[in-house]
Amino acid sequence: MAADSNQASAQPKSPQRWSLVDLGAAAAVLLAAGGVIWSPKLSGAVAKATGAMVPVTVTVDVRGVPVADPTALVEAARQEGKVAIVIRNQPHGTVKIASIDPLPRRLVSLQPDGRVVTAADPNQATFSTLDARLQLEGEGRKVGGGVVFGNQNIKVGAPVEIEGAGFRVSGSVTGIAVGKG
Repeated sequence: MAADSNQASAQPKSPQRWSLVDLGAAAAVLLAAGGVIWSPKLSGAVAKATGAMVPVTVTVDVRGVPVADPTALVEAARQEGKVAIVIRNQPHGTVKIASIDPLPRRLVSLQPDGRVVTAADPNQATFSTLDARLQLEGEGRKVGGGVVFGNQNIKVGAPVEIEGAGFRVSGSVTGIAVGKG
């Protein structure tokens, strides 16, 4: 009988089968690992660590925002030195203000002889509005389809919101310069 028990233990065991629970657990682990690898925050951290982040200057134009004192608002933003930026309703964080240039409102008139005449808007003193060009500096990654700024692919024409301590205005991206900062 001892020989029979040795023969039974010498036979190879049948391969272990995977149950549905095992397959489901393996799929969950793979999905979790994929989510961590493709996470926007992780990809930004990896880009910083590998040196893929470059200085990016984004130009944002804000036009026609009703403000009681546009000059005071511009000076307050300059004093603050940084603003929070929201790109396509996704918060990016804070970026440095490189410059703020007020844009004067101009009236254009076509004369009967075909000339085009421009003049400063006389209503600007009565109905004050903020028209300004902001140069914002931050870090981004250059990709094939443009620039990734704040985990958002940003292009000219993209809507953005700029928020400071005492204001929140909407504008649009009118220029992007990569590698300048």
